[in-house]
Amino acid sequence: MLEINNLSIAFKRYNGWLGRTELRPIRCLDLEIEQGRIVSVVGESGAGKSLLAHAILGLLPANARVSGELRFDGHALTPGRIRRLRGREIALIPQSTGFLNPLKPVGAQVARAARLSGKSAGQALSARDSAFAQYGLDDAVKTMFPYQISGGMARRVLTAAATVGQARLILADEPTSGMDGDNSRKALSSLRALADQGRCVLLITHDIEAAIAISDSVAVFRNGVTIEAAAAADFKSIDGLRHPYTRQLVSALPEKKFIGAVNGRVPITRNGGQGCAHYGECPLETQICYQSAPHRKQIRNGWARCHHA
Repeated sequence: MLEINNLSIAFKRYNGWLGRTELRPIRCLDLEIEQGRIVSVVGESGAGKSLLAHAILGLLPANARVSGELRFDGHALTPGRIRRLRGREIALIPQSTGFLNPLKPVGAQVARAARLSGKSAGQALSARDSAFAQYGLDDAVKTMFPYQISGGMARRVLTAAATVGQARLILADEPTSGMDGDNSRKALSSLRALADQGRCVLLITHDIEAAIAISDSVAVFRNGVTIEAAAAADFKSIDGLRHPYTRQLVSALPEKKFIGAVNGRVPITRNGGQGCAHYGECPLETQICYQSAPHRKQIRNGWARCHHA
């Protein structure tokens, strides 16, 4: 349903009076989501995960330059097509609760999202009520404004707004941030249920354990590059992984007793961005890792970008 090939996003900014520099937070991103599946995107802060969701929806600022291929239902996501699909066929659960309109009650905002999907006024209100009940939001919340509810409640309202319509692709950007454990589990279960009903979900998260638990497959970002993609089951064992960074990442989970060696720093992009995204932090790196970026290698039923995989 969604195909992304060799996506690159760059931003030009002025450096002093006359100089200009180009920042490239996403350099080589590949991803594919099929109908009825959840694909999780994991990686450190600054890896470009949220930019991916904004690129799909055409929400990048004017100074952004996008190259590569974005396709939905087999057709290119052109600016005009994105505008027609946004909020209808493709919906976003944003990371920031600031996406809620501060001047309107949250119930009205969820009902409007339902109307955008083509429901009548009566159907929209009924869908809103069902969504509020599903996410544990009391009737009294419908008339409240965003400043009157907690961050966790605002997150549930945003989830309700994104899922209340008929969107076939849900982009969930850190959907459980600010929620307690019980509501977090319910929100993730609801995403799994949507996928089981035939929708597809792109889950953007720092929580690799949650990603492994509910996803069909997982893609790992490092320094703006997709370095590995494989079935979620492969991430339950270090031996099933292909890339050194992914093995380090999974080794650092509490259940693995924090044996991983990830230091938490995003590697500095060296050699004009021509080398490996993990160069400078990888235990296996050699000169070729500095000189050239590795191509995708099909390994078992997944793939990785690593010269030594």
